[in-house]
This record gives sequence, structure tokens and C-alpha cells, in this order.
Amino acid sequence: MAKLLLVEDNEMNRDMLSRRLIRKGFEVVLAIDGGQGVEMARTVQPDLILMDMSLPVVDGWEATRQIKADAVTCTIPVIALTAHAMQGDQDKAREAGCDDYDTKPVELDRLLGKINALLDKKASS
Repeated sequence: MAKLLLVEDNEMNRDMLSRRLIRKGFEVVLAIDGGQGVEMARTVQPDLILMDMSLPVVDGWEATRQIKADAVTCTIPVIALTAHAMQGDQDKAREAGCDDYDTKPVELDRLLGKINALLDKKASS
């Protein structure tokens, strides 16, 4: 069972998405801000991180940069989750180190496809 770290400050989004992912067979651990997300990436060592970009304390852009700059966490795939659907936001997410990008509201089948593709890629490397 793959372990996912969901970094999301909105309680309703966090609860809804985590319940849906658990029903799909994932283990889900939660962080409520970017600082906690960076710390949990180090301590929990998830298989993949779902990172909201609009977070308190440390935003998702900076949290991703910190995760990707750390030798302990740099190989963990990160999917940016954002309500910003502009092309520039996708480019910004990639520049911060995100491995993929998805928009909110989350379309579960699309997100699961991205999660599984990154987990498969990680397993084969």
C-alpha cells in the first residue's frame, strides 16, 4: 500500500480527498501547512506528496523547493494541487520541483492516473 502525504490547509478539502484516497487503498498522512509538510516528508518518508500551493506558514512552492533540495526527500514525487489553472502556474510548479500538476476541484480519476504513473515511474527507477 502506497503512503501519500497530503499537504492541505482547507479542512473540508483535506477530509474529502483523504477519505477518497483511503477508499482507493492508499495510506494517507496529513499536514496542514507547508512547514509541517516539509517536516513530515522527512520523518514519514511518503511514497508521494500531494502539495496544495496556497498554504500558510510556508507556501507550497517553497515547501516543494525545500523538499527537492534535501537529500533525504529529493526523490519523493510531488504533485502540485492548485485552484490556479493558468499555464504560468503549471510552469511555476515545475520550476519549484513538482513532478506533476493538477487543478482543483480535484477530479479523482485524473489525479489517480497521475499518482499511479509517478509511483510506477519511481518503482522502476
